[in-house]
Amino acid sequence: MSDDNSARALAAAESLGLAHTVTRHGPVRSLEEAAEARGLEPAAVVKTLVVRLADDDYRFVLVPGDREIAWPKLRAVLGLNRLSMPSAEVALEVTGYVRGTITPLGSTTAWPVVADASLSGPVSLGAGAPGVAVTVDAAEVVQKLDALVADVTDPR
Repeated sequence: MSDDNSARALAAAESLGLAHTVTRHGPVRSLEEAAEARGLEPAAVVKTLVVRLADDDYRFVLVPGDREIAWPKLRAVLGLNRLSMPSAEVALEVTGYVRGTITPLGSTTAWPVVADASLSGPVSLGAGAPGVAVTVDAAEVVQKLDALVADVTDPR
């Protein structure tokens, strides 16, 4: 499977009626480079992480770039004692996207989304391919994805 699934992600954004701006840039080596290429602060570059709850049960977690998952908080929100991160192969299998390009937009399975409560204003999500992102309003994307909003991160 190719790493460029941006057409699928962008079609999903359109289908949701999500107001967005597409940014295409070359390779980046850091959060700061990605933020600069997208014209945003690092906190506005959102990482989409896939978390495994059980066999065949996953969640997307939207994490601001300057934060990281707080596992005890996420476990409490989801009411579970154990969570894990799937391997790169499993993440590809359950989302249709390779790591570094994962987005809930156009995923091959529409897993539920958990968005950190600190997301606000314009944010940039990956869009299915290296160097492709969509800038959206955090509140709108949370609403369109029917995301659970909760405090699930801590500062890096």
